[in-house]
Amino acid sequence: MTRPVITLWSDNHFYSPYVMSVYVALQEKGLAFSLKTVDLAKGEHLQSGWKGYGLTRRVPLLEVDTFELTESSAITEYLDERFAPPQWERLYPHDMEKRARARQIQAWIRSDLMPIREERSTDVIFGGVKKPALSHAGEKAAAKLYDTASALLAHGKPNLFGEWSVADTDLALMINRLVLNGDDVPEQLADYASFQWQRASVQRFLALSAKHAG
Repeated sequence: MTRPVITLWSDNHFYSPYVMSVYVALQEKGLAFSLKTVDLAKGEHLQSGWKGYGLTRRVPLLEVDTFELTESSAITEYLDERFAPPQWERLYPHDMEKRARARQIQAWIRSDLMPIREERSTDVIFGGVKKPALSHAGEKAAAKLYDTASALLAHGKPNLFGEWSVADTDLALMINRLVLNGDDVPEQLADYASFQWQRASVQRFLALSAKHAG
């Protein structure tokens, strides 16, 4: 069987948390893929000549042969169906309800907690930048994150659903926006995020972003 040609488009600094999610998914699947970048600061993603212009004009953009797809959670769901277990590693839990919960967590992280994303941008994670104290809105968002994540991890296990899922990487990244800035994060959540950060696929992306950060 001919292997598909897969290309992942990223921002040129590899600072996007959503690119990281897809990169980790591809690594976990053991799929061969090439990387291409687009300079967001120069607006290259808004130029009609770019591959993703006719879609959402955002990264990540995944190309699999002639098929193109954007939006990270849509991409990871597609990858888990296109390259399905047991032949390929699983990205989402086998159990239907746990799988739905993983998707809920991904959707929540992408649509809520905006003050954290604004006040703890990913240059904290990938560039080692330190930000000032959270605003009142930021503190409220952090409290919501802590309460929700603590409830999800009340079972005391190192992964959300017993086995790893891509939702673990996404949740850990959100928590690490605060941990790596030196904010006061509950110990259980800091330990969870640290454990997830040691995964080989995550470490490969961190090395990639560090290299491009110079």
